[in-house]
Amino acid sequence: MDKEPPAARVEQLHEELAATQELPVERTASRWIGEAEAVAGDLVGVDSDSDLVYRRVSHVVDLLANVDETGDDTADQHLAEAKRLAAEVVELTE
Repeated sequence: MDKEPPAARVEQLHEELAATQELPVERTASRWIGEAEAVAGDLVGVDSDSDLVYRRVSHVVDLLANVDETGDDTADQHLAEAKRLAAEVVELTE
Protein backbone atom coordinates (compact mmCIF):
# COMPACT_ATOMS: atom_id res chain seq x y z
CA MET A 1 0.00 0.00 0.00
CA ASP A 2 1.20 3.52 -0.79
CA LYS A 3 2.98 5.14 2.19
CA GLU A 4 2.58 8.72 0.93
CA PRO A 5 0.36 10.88 3.14
CA PRO A 6 -3.09 10.90 1.55
CA ALA A 7 -3.61 14.69 1.51
CA ALA A 8 -6.64 14.53 -0.79
CA ARG A 9 -8.39 12.06 1.52
CA VAL A 10 -7.66 14.25 4.55
CA GLU A 11 -9.21 17.19 2.75
CA GLN A 12 -12.26 15.08 1.86
CA LEU A 13 -12.50 13.95 5.48
CA HIS A 14 -12.53 17.56 6.65
CA GLU A 15 -15.16 18.48 4.05
CA GLU A 16 -17.45 15.62 5.14
CA LEU A 17 -17.22 16.71 8.76
CA ALA A 18 -17.69 20.39 7.90
CA ALA A 19 -20.80 19.51 5.89
CA THR A 20 -22.60 18.60 9.12
CA GLN A 21 -22.25 22.11 10.60
CA GLU A 22 -25.43 23.54 9.16
CA LEU A 23 -27.51 20.42 9.74
CA PRO A 24 -29.71 19.75 12.78
CA VAL A 25 -27.25 17.41 14.50
CA GLU A 26 -27.92 16.20 18.04
CA ARG A 27 -25.92 18.23 20.55
CA THR A 28 -23.58 15.55 21.90
CA ALA A 29 -22.87 14.23 18.41
CA SER A 30 -22.17 17.78 17.27
CA ARG A 31 -19.49 18.22 19.92
CA TRP A 32 -17.66 15.03 18.91
CA ILE A 33 -17.94 15.83 15.21
CA GLY A 34 -16.82 19.42 15.78
CA GLU A 35 -13.71 18.29 17.61
CA ALA A 36 -12.94 15.75 14.89
CA GLU A 37 -13.45 18.44 12.25
CA ALA A 38 -10.98 20.74 14.01
CA VAL A 39 -8.34 18.01 14.13
CA ALA A 40 -8.88 17.13 10.47
CA GLY A 41 -8.85 20.81 9.51
CA ASP A 42 -5.42 21.22 11.09
CA LEU A 43 -4.14 18.52 8.74
CA VAL A 44 -5.44 19.99 5.49
CA GLY A 45 -2.37 20.74 3.41
CA VAL A 46 -0.03 18.61 5.52
CA ASP A 47 1.51 16.06 3.21
CA SER A 48 5.06 15.57 4.36
CA ASP A 49 4.66 13.99 7.78
CA SER A 50 2.82 10.67 7.58
CA ASP A 51 3.45 9.97 11.29
CA LEU A 52 1.66 13.19 12.25
CA VAL A 53 -1.20 12.40 9.87
CA TYR A 54 -1.47 8.88 11.26
CA ARG A 55 -1.57 10.05 14.90
CA ARG A 56 -4.04 12.87 14.32
CA VAL A 57 -6.39 10.92 12.04
CA SER A 58 -6.29 8.03 14.52
CA HIS A 59 -7.57 10.56 17.05
CA VAL A 60 -10.33 11.53 14.60
CA VAL A 61 -11.29 7.84 14.35
CA ASP A 62 -11.50 7.68 18.16
CA LEU A 63 -13.60 10.84 18.35
CA LEU A 64 -16.02 9.66 15.67
CA ALA A 65 -16.37 6.28 17.38
CA ASN A 66 -18.39 8.14 20.01
CA VAL A 67 -21.10 8.97 17.47
CA ASP A 68 -23.49 6.34 16.11
CA GLU A 69 -26.22 8.66 14.90
CA THR A 70 -26.60 12.40 14.57
CA GLY A 71 -30.37 12.76 14.51
CA ASP A 72 -30.28 13.82 10.85
CA ASP A 73 -30.17 11.45 7.87
CA THR A 74 -27.96 13.69 5.74
CA ALA A 75 -25.53 14.25 8.61
CA ASP A 76 -25.48 10.49 9.21
CA GLN A 77 -24.38 10.01 5.59
CA HIS A 78 -21.59 12.56 5.99
CA LEU A 79 -20.57 10.90 9.26
CA ALA A 80 -20.44 7.45 7.66
CA GLU A 81 -18.28 8.76 4.82
CA ALA A 82 -16.01 10.59 7.27
CA LYS A 83 -15.55 7.41 9.30
CA ARG A 84 -14.70 5.48 6.11
CA LEU A 85 -12.20 8.10 4.98
CA ALA A 86 -10.57 8.35 8.39
CA ALA A 87 -10.11 4.60 8.59
CA GLU A 88 -8.66 4.60 5.07
CA VAL A 89 -6.18 7.38 5.93
CA VAL A 90 -5.07 5.52 9.05
CA GLU A 91 -4.54 2.36 7.04
CA LEU A 92 -2.57 4.22 4.37
CA THR A 93 -0.28 5.93 6.87
CA GLU A 94 0.42 3.00 9.22
